[in-house]
Amino acid sequence: MRARLDWPLDDHELRIAASALEDASELAASYGRDWPEDTAPRLVKTLVLKATSRYMRNPNGYTQSRAGDETLAWSEAHGRDAGTVYYTREEIRLLTELGGRKPTLASADVMAWGSKVRPEVTGTVPVGYPGGDQFPLFSDDRGPW
Repeated sequence: MRARLDWPLDDHELRIAASALEDASELAASYGRDWPEDTAPRLVKTLVLKATSRYMRNPNGYTQSRAGDETLAWSEAHGRDAGTVYYTREEIRLLTELGGRKPTLASADVMAWGSKVRPEVTGTVPVGYPGGDQFPLFSDDRGPW
């Protein structure tokens, strides 16, 4: 981590850097997965060090600073991240993919509360167009609908 910064760290900065490194590691695990330190992918280690050095260079998250009137500004995009270790959207996407948490589409059976599944098919009904697939019509003891 020291090689990524342009200045030698004093004892106070070393303590802050160690804490930031721990925070970045925890965030990486929450976005990706809990990799053992010795088997974590190199890209994960790089992203952790990148987030830590970004924090050490700008711990308050300033996006603008003026010397004359002493104006300071924080980005609205990362306002919630000002003063903390954070990952960019692209870094989060990489950590998510490396952790095997790609967003996927899935289907699930849904039914009304207290209803019963009736496997007795009494027939089929056409679906939308002539010659198309047939949809099963299940029996109902209270009426057709």
